[in-house]
Amino acid sequence: MATSVSKIYLSSDHAGADLRRTIAAHLGDLGHVVEDLGPASDESVDYPDYGARLAQAMRDDPQSRGVAVCGSGIGISIAVNRFPWARAALVGDATAARLCREHNDANVLALGQRLTGVAVALDCVDVFLKTEFEGGRHARRVDKLASPGDTA
Repeated sequence: MATSVSKIYLSSDHAGADLRRTIAAHLGDLGHVVEDLGPASDESVDYPDYGARLAQAMRDDPQSRGVAVCGSGIGISIAVNRFPWARAALVGDATAARLCREHNDANVLALGQRLTGVAVALDCVDVFLKTEFEGGRHARRVDKLASPGDTA
């Protein structure tokens, strides 16, 4: 467990709810502090609302991490990335989970329940949480992500 992570926020739409609950149980079993932002039921909800809920929860806690899940992972990752303090990375394997932390300082892992098996998803979560940002040459690039407009 990465000691710098203060809390892990989880959010999904209805199409990602089963995987989100599985991840919440897994992280709880590992002793992580988890806040599940829902939804509470399997009724249809809009992924932009739950992506925003996750990003807003993380706003004042820069040491936190998030996991966002929808059917494909695409919509909820776009929703989370609308917020300048959030860097969501949609991944499908552990290598991508590691690289999004090392090179991009991603603070939100996005997964697609319809595209990623449970074992692979849990592996991605574990790798994402234990991997630190490398900094160095990558820090300059990540800083540009927070700047609006043309960086060229």
